[in-house]
Amino acid sequence: MAEFGFNEHHQNEAINYMRFARSKRIIRLKTIDSCFEDLKDSRLVEETFTVDEVRDMLDGLQLVVRGEVETELINTAHTNVLLLRQLFSQAEKFYLRLQTDISELENRELLEQVAEFENTEFKNPNKTNQEISKPKLAPLNEGGVSELLNKEISRLQEENNKLKGRLRTLETQAMGALDEKTRAERALKDLQKVKGEQQMATHSQEITSLEDTVAALQEDYQKSLSVNAASQRDLQDNLVSAKHDLLRVQEQLSLAEKELDRKFQQTSAYRNMKEILTKKNEQIKDIRKRLSK
Repeated sequence: MAEFGFNEHHQNEAINYMRFARSKRIIRLKTIDSCFEDLKDSRLVEETFTVDEVRDMLDGLQLVVRGEVETELINTAHTNVLLLRQLFSQAEKFYLRLQTDISELENRELLEQVAEFENTEFKNPNKTNQEISKPKLAPLNEGGVSELLNKEISRLQEENNKLKGRLRTLETQAMGALDEKTRAERALKDLQKVKGEQQMATHSQEITSLEDTVAALQEDYQKSLSVNAASQRDLQDNLVSAKHDLLRVQEQLSLAEKELDRKFQQTSAYRNMKEILTKKNEQIKDIRKRLSK
Protein backbone atom coordinates (compact mmCIF):
# COMPACT_ATOMS: atom_id res chain seq x y z
CA MET A 1 0.00 0.00 0.00
CA ALA A 2 3.05 2.23 -0.18
CA GLU A 3 1.75 3.49 -3.55
CA PHE A 4 -1.28 5.00 -1.77
CA GLY A 5 0.78 6.87 0.83
CA PHE A 6 -0.35 4.76 3.82
CA ASN A 7 1.75 4.51 6.95
CA GLU A 8 2.35 1.17 8.65
CA HIS A 9 -0.59 1.47 11.02
CA HIS A 10 -3.09 2.30 8.27
CA GLN A 11 -1.62 -0.42 6.07
CA ASN A 12 -2.29 -2.98 8.81
CA GLU A 13 -5.86 -1.67 9.14
CA ALA A 14 -6.36 -2.07 5.38
CA ILE A 15 -4.98 -5.62 5.52
CA ASN A 16 -7.38 -6.47 8.36
CA TYR A 17 -10.34 -5.26 6.33
CA MET A 18 -9.18 -7.09 3.20
CA ARG A 19 -8.77 -10.26 5.26
CA PHE A 20 -12.30 -9.81 6.61
CA ALA A 21 -13.73 -9.21 3.14
CA ARG A 22 -11.75 -12.15 1.71
CA SER A 23 -13.10 -14.52 4.37
CA LYS A 24 -16.68 -13.36 3.74
CA ARG A 25 -16.17 -13.81 0.01
CA ILE A 26 -14.79 -17.35 0.45
CA ILE A 27 -17.76 -18.30 2.64
CA ARG A 28 -20.23 -16.94 0.08
CA LEU A 29 -18.47 -18.78 -2.77
CA LYS A 30 -18.64 -21.99 -0.79
CA THR A 31 -22.36 -21.36 -0.28
CA ILE A 32 -22.85 -20.93 -4.05
CA ASP A 33 -20.84 -24.12 -4.69
CA SER A 34 -23.04 -25.97 -2.23
CA CYS A 35 -26.10 -24.76 -4.16
CA PHE A 36 -24.78 -26.46 -7.27
CA GLU A 37 -23.85 -29.58 -5.32
CA ASP A 38 -27.34 -29.73 -3.81
CA LEU A 39 -28.81 -29.49 -7.30
CA LYS A 40 -26.61 -32.27 -8.53
CA ASP A 41 -27.42 -34.51 -5.60
CA SER A 42 -31.14 -33.84 -5.47
CA ARG A 43 -32.21 -33.37 -9.08
CA LEU A 44 -29.62 -34.98 -11.35
CA VAL A 45 -30.54 -38.57 -10.53
CA GLU A 46 -31.87 -39.58 -13.94
CA GLU A 47 -30.01 -40.08 -17.19
CA THR A 48 -32.34 -38.09 -19.43
CA PHE A 49 -34.29 -34.86 -18.81
CA THR A 50 -36.73 -32.93 -20.86
CA VAL A 51 -36.23 -29.32 -21.82
CA ASP A 52 -38.85 -28.20 -19.33
CA GLU A 53 -37.19 -30.12 -16.54
CA VAL A 54 -33.79 -28.63 -17.35
CA ARG A 55 -35.30 -25.14 -17.54
CA ASP A 56 -37.04 -25.67 -14.22
CA MET A 57 -33.79 -26.79 -12.55
CA LEU A 58 -31.86 -23.81 -13.95
CA ASP A 59 -34.59 -21.37 -12.87
CA GLY A 60 -34.50 -22.73 -9.36
CA LEU A 61 -30.70 -22.60 -9.28
CA GLN A 62 -30.84 -19.03 -10.61
CA LEU A 63 -33.14 -17.94 -7.80
CA VAL A 64 -30.93 -19.50 -5.14
CA VAL A 65 -27.67 -18.09 -6.57
CA ARG A 66 -29.27 -14.69 -7.14
CA GLY A 67 -30.46 -14.59 -3.54
CA GLU A 68 -27.01 -15.53 -2.23
CA VAL A 69 -25.26 -12.92 -4.39
CA GLU A 70 -27.78 -10.22 -3.53
CA THR A 71 -27.46 -10.99 0.18
CA GLU A 72 -23.67 -10.76 -0.06
CA LEU A 73 -23.77 -7.46 -1.98
CA ILE A 74 -26.19 -5.93 0.51
CA ASN A 75 -24.12 -7.18 3.44
CA THR A 76 -20.93 -5.78 1.83
CA ALA A 77 -22.55 -2.36 1.34
CA HIS A 78 -23.79 -2.27 4.93
CA THR A 79 -20.40 -3.41 6.20
CA ASN A 80 -18.72 -0.55 4.29
CA VAL A 81 -21.17 1.90 5.85
CA LEU A 82 -20.28 0.62 9.34
CA LEU A 83 -16.58 1.04 8.51
CA LEU A 84 -17.19 4.62 7.34
CA ARG A 85 -19.19 5.22 10.51
CA GLN A 86 -16.18 4.31 12.65
CA LEU A 87 -13.89 6.61 10.65
CA PHE A 88 -16.36 9.53 10.65
CA SER A 89 -17.04 9.17 14.38
CA GLN A 90 -13.34 9.37 15.14
CA ALA A 91 -12.90 12.36 12.81
CA GLU A 92 -15.82 14.27 14.37
CA LYS A 93 -14.18 14.06 17.80
CA PHE A 94 -11.45 16.31 16.41
CA TYR A 95 -13.91 18.52 14.46
CA LEU A 96 -12.74 17.15 11.11
CA ARG A 97 -14.88 16.74 8.00
CA LEU A 98 -13.80 13.82 5.86
CA GLN A 99 -14.68 13.81 2.16
CA THR A 100 -14.97 10.91 -0.27
CA ASP A 101 -14.62 10.78 -4.05
CA ILE A 102 -17.09 8.17 -5.33
CA SER A 103 -15.60 8.32 -8.83
CA GLU A 104 -12.32 6.93 -7.48
CA LEU A 105 -14.15 3.71 -6.52
CA GLU A 106 -14.27 2.79 -10.22
CA ASN A 107 -10.69 3.75 -11.01
CA ARG A 108 -9.42 0.67 -12.84
CA GLU A 109 -5.78 1.48 -12.21
CA LEU A 110 -6.30 1.75 -8.47
CA LEU A 111 -8.47 -1.37 -8.44
CA GLU A 112 -5.71 -3.29 -10.19
CA GLN A 113 -3.20 -2.03 -7.63
CA VAL A 114 -5.46 -3.21 -4.81
CA ALA A 115 -5.89 -6.62 -6.50
CA GLU A 116 -2.13 -6.94 -6.97
CA PHE A 117 -1.55 -6.02 -3.35
CA GLU A 118 -4.13 -8.58 -2.21
CA ASN A 119 -2.55 -11.31 -4.31
CA THR A 120 0.88 -10.42 -2.93
CA GLU A 121 -0.31 -10.15 0.66
CA PHE A 122 -2.36 -13.36 0.70
CA LYS A 123 -0.25 -15.42 -1.70
CA ASN A 124 1.16 -17.41 1.22
CA PRO A 125 -1.61 -19.69 2.60
CA ASN A 126 -0.01 -19.73 6.04
CA LYS A 127 -0.03 -15.95 6.15
CA THR A 128 -3.73 -15.89 5.31
CA ASN A 129 -4.59 -17.92 8.38
CA GLN A 130 -2.55 -15.76 10.72
CA GLU A 131 -4.60 -13.59 13.04
CA ILE A 132 -3.32 -10.14 13.88
CA SER A 133 -4.57 -7.90 16.61
CA LYS A 134 -7.52 -5.73 15.66
CA PRO A 135 -7.35 -2.70 17.92
CA LYS A 136 -10.21 -0.29 18.09
CA LEU A 137 -9.85 3.09 16.47
CA ALA A 138 -7.65 5.20 18.72
CA PRO A 139 -7.51 8.98 18.91
CA LEU A 140 -4.89 10.66 16.80
CA ASN A 141 -1.65 11.42 18.61
CA GLU A 142 -0.42 14.86 19.45
CA GLY A 143 1.89 14.88 16.44
CA GLY A 144 -0.95 14.70 13.92
CA VAL A 145 -4.16 16.61 13.41
CA SER A 146 -4.49 17.41 17.11
CA GLU A 147 -1.23 19.37 17.04
CA LEU A 148 -2.38 21.26 13.95
CA LEU A 149 -5.68 22.08 15.67
CA ASN A 150 -3.87 23.31 18.78
CA LYS A 151 -1.58 25.51 16.66
CA GLU A 152 -4.56 26.92 14.77
CA ILE A 153 -6.42 27.60 18.03
CA SER A 154 -3.33 29.33 19.48
CA ARG A 155 -2.96 31.42 16.33
CA LEU A 156 -6.62 32.44 16.44
CA GLN A 157 -6.39 33.31 20.14
CA GLU A 158 -3.28 35.42 19.53
CA GLU A 159 -4.98 37.20 16.63
CA ASN A 160 -8.06 37.73 18.79
CA ASN A 161 -5.94 39.27 21.56
CA LYS A 162 -4.30 41.60 19.04
CA LEU A 163 -7.70 42.67 17.74
CA LYS A 164 -8.91 43.27 21.30
CA GLY A 165 -5.84 45.43 22.02
CA ARG A 166 -6.39 47.39 18.84
CA LEU A 167 -10.06 47.84 19.74
CA ARG A 168 -9.12 49.15 23.18
CA THR A 169 -6.68 51.59 21.55
CA LEU A 170 -9.37 52.82 19.16
CA GLU A 171 -11.83 53.16 22.05
CA THR A 172 -9.26 55.21 23.99
CA GLN A 173 -8.69 57.45 20.96
CA ALA A 174 -12.43 57.82 20.49
CA MET A 175 -12.93 58.78 24.14
CA GLY A 176 -10.07 61.29 23.90
CA ALA A 177 -11.59 62.79 20.77
CA LEU A 178 -14.99 63.02 22.49
CA ASP A 179 -13.39 64.73 25.51
CA GLU A 180 -11.64 67.23 23.25
CA LYS A 181 -14.89 67.87 21.39
CA THR A 182 -16.69 68.44 24.71
CA ARG A 183 -14.02 70.88 25.91
CA ALA A 184 -14.13 72.73 22.58
CA GLU A 185 -17.91 72.98 22.69
CA ARG A 186 -17.74 74.23 26.29
CA ALA A 187 -15.15 76.84 25.34
CA LEU A 188 -17.28 77.96 22.41
CA LYS A 189 -20.32 78.28 24.64
CA ASP A 190 -18.28 80.33 27.12
CA LEU A 191 -17.14 82.64 24.34
CA GLN A 192 -20.68 83.02 23.09
CA LYS A 193 -21.88 83.70 26.63
CA VAL A 194 -19.22 86.38 27.18
CA LYS A 195 -20.09 87.92 23.82
CA GLY A 196 -23.79 87.96 24.70
CA GLU A 197 -23.14 89.53 28.09
CA GLN A 198 -21.01 92.23 26.54
CA GLN A 199 -23.64 92.98 23.93
CA MET A 200 -26.40 93.03 26.54
CA ALA A 201 -24.42 95.46 28.72
CA THR A 202 -23.76 97.76 25.77
CA HIS A 203 -27.41 97.67 24.73
CA SER A 204 -28.57 98.30 28.28
CA GLN A 205 -26.36 101.35 28.59
CA GLU A 206 -27.55 102.76 25.28
CA ILE A 207 -31.19 102.10 26.07
CA THR A 208 -30.80 103.65 29.52
CA SER A 209 -29.21 106.69 27.97
CA LEU A 210 -32.00 106.98 25.42
CA GLU A 211 -34.62 106.52 28.09
CA ASP A 212 -33.00 109.27 30.15
CA THR A 213 -32.97 111.49 27.07
CA VAL A 214 -36.67 110.83 26.38
CA ALA A 215 -37.54 111.41 30.03
CA ALA A 216 -35.65 114.69 30.00
CA LEU A 217 -37.41 115.74 26.83
CA GLN A 218 -40.76 114.83 28.27
CA GLU A 219 -39.94 116.77 31.42
CA ASP A 220 -38.86 119.76 29.38
CA TYR A 221 -42.02 119.42 27.37
CA GLN A 222 -44.17 119.48 30.47
CA LYS A 223 -42.28 122.48 31.80
CA SER A 224 -42.63 124.21 28.49
CA LEU A 225 -46.40 123.60 28.50
CA SER A 226 -46.72 125.21 31.89
CA VAL A 227 -44.35 128.12 31.12
CA ASN A 228 -45.17 129.02 27.56
CA ALA A 229 -47.97 127.64 25.47
CA ALA A 230 -46.37 129.14 22.42
CA SER A 231 -43.38 126.84 22.65
CA GLN A 232 -45.63 123.76 22.84
CA ARG A 233 -45.39 123.11 19.15
CA ASP A 234 -41.62 123.33 19.26
CA LEU A 235 -41.49 120.89 22.14
CA GLN A 236 -43.74 118.46 20.31
CA ASP A 237 -41.47 118.71 17.30
CA ASN A 238 -38.48 118.10 19.52
CA LEU A 239 -40.26 115.07 21.02
CA VAL A 240 -41.05 113.65 17.59
CA SER A 241 -37.48 114.28 16.54
CA ALA A 242 -36.27 112.58 19.69
CA LYS A 243 -38.46 109.54 18.96
CA HIS A 244 -37.09 109.44 15.45
CA ASP A 245 -33.61 109.64 16.88
CA LEU A 246 -34.52 106.82 19.26
CA LEU A 247 -35.70 104.62 16.37
CA ARG A 248 -32.63 105.53 14.36
CA VAL A 249 -30.39 104.73 17.28
CA GLN A 250 -32.16 101.42 17.83
CA GLU A 251 -31.69 100.61 14.15
CA GLN A 252 -28.05 101.60 14.44
CA LEU A 253 -27.77 99.39 17.51
CA SER A 254 -29.24 96.46 15.53
CA LEU A 255 -26.79 97.09 12.68
CA ALA A 256 -23.97 97.46 15.17
CA GLU A 257 -24.94 94.16 16.78
CA LYS A 258 -24.92 92.40 13.41
CA GLU A 259 -21.59 94.00 12.54
CA LEU A 260 -20.18 92.97 15.91
CA ASP A 261 -21.36 89.40 15.35
CA ARG A 262 -19.81 89.40 11.86
CA LYS A 263 -16.54 90.78 13.17
CA PHE A 264 -16.53 88.20 15.96
CA GLN A 265 -16.96 85.42 13.43
CA GLN A 266 -14.02 86.81 11.49
CA THR A 267 -11.74 86.78 14.50
CA SER A 268 -8.91 84.22 14.57
CA ALA A 269 -10.14 82.75 17.87
CA TYR A 270 -13.57 81.99 16.41
CA ARG A 271 -12.12 80.55 13.19
CA ASN A 272 -9.60 78.42 15.10
CA MET A 273 -12.31 77.08 17.40
CA LYS A 274 -14.56 76.30 14.44
CA GLU A 275 -11.71 74.51 12.61
CA ILE A 276 -10.94 72.49 15.75
CA LEU A 277 -14.57 71.42 16.07
CA THR A 278 -14.69 70.50 12.37
CA LYS A 279 -11.51 68.39 12.62
CA LYS A 280 -12.71 66.67 15.77
CA ASN A 281 -16.05 65.83 14.16
CA GLU A 282 -14.22 64.33 11.18
CA GLN A 283 -11.94 62.32 13.48
CA ILE A 284 -14.94 61.01 15.41
CA LYS A 285 -16.68 60.01 12.17
CA ASP A 286 -13.53 58.22 10.97
CA ILE A 287 -13.07 56.41 14.31
CA ARG A 288 -16.74 55.34 14.33
CA LYS A 289 -16.33 53.92 10.80
CA ARG A 290 -13.21 52.03 11.87
CA LEU A 291 -14.96 50.74 14.99
CA SER A 292 -17.95 49.55 12.95
CA LYS A 293 -15.58 47.67 10.60
